[in-house]
Amino acid sequence: MRILFAVAVSLLLTAASFAQAKSAQTKPADADRLGLTCAQVLQMTSADWVLKFSKEKDATTQGTLRAIDAYGHCYDARTDRLAAALAKTRKGPRPADVKSFREFDQALKDFSSKALASTDPPADAVKSAYAALYEKAFRYEFFQDFETGVGKAPTPATDGSKQRAATSPPATSRADKNDPFTRVKNHFGELLGSLSDDKRHEVHAAFGRIFEGNPYAEAKKLEVYRYAVFLLEPPSVAPFSPPPF
Repeated sequence: MRILFAVAVSLLLTAASFAQAKSAQTKPADADRLGLTCAQVLQMTSADWVLKFSKEKDATTQGTLRAIDAYGHCYDARTDRLAAALAKTRKGPRPADVKSFREFDQALKDFSSKALASTDPPADAVKSAYAALYEKAFRYEFFQDFETGVGKAPTPATDGSKQRAATSPPATSRADKNDPFTRVKNHFGELLGSLSDDKRHEVHAAFGRIFEGNPYAEAKKLEVYRYAVFLLEPPSVAPFSPPPF
C-alpha cells in the first residue's frame, strides 16, 4: 500500500521540479523573483506580483510573461512540497483519487485550448499564460483537500448520470438567481451563446467531457464554471469573478 501511495503521488509531481529541482530550466524563473523567496512572492496575488515586476524590472508584454512564469514556478514548487509531505505521512490521495484528478486535468486542458481559440480574437499570449497559471490552482487544491482532511475518493457517477453531470447543479438549492453557482452558470451560457455555431458546439462538448463520471470535477463544479467564464470573457469587460490567487 505504501508503494502504491508513493507511485500515485509521484504521478502528479511536475517533471521539472521532481527530476531537476536545480536544473538550468528553473534558473531564469529564480532570477525573475526580484530577490524574493517563493514564499514572499506567493504572499501577493498574481496580479499584484505582475504589477510589481512590471514596475521594477520589465513593463513589456514579454516582462508580463516572465512574471507569470516566475509565479507559476513558485506555485508548482509549493504544490510539490505539499504532495511530498502528504506522501511521507500517508495522508495523501489514493490511486483512485489520482486517477480521477488526472482524467479531470486532461479534460480541463483540452477544454482550455478549445475555449481560448474560440474567442474573437483568439486569446493572446498573456491570456493563455494566465489560463495556465489559473489551472495550477486545481492541482494545489487537490492536495490541499487531503491536508485539511476533506479529501477522499467520491463514488463515481453511474453511466446513467454521466449525461446529466455537466448540467446538473451540486446537491444544494440553486433556485435563487443570486446564488453564486446559478449566476456563473448563466453567465457561462451567455458567453457560450455568443460563439459561432461550430465553435459553440466544440467548446460545449469539451466542457461536458470534464464532468463525464468524474467525481473530482463534480466536487469542483463551481470553480470549473468560474474558470470557464474566465477563458471565454473578452478582455474589454471587467472580470465576472476575482481570480483565485
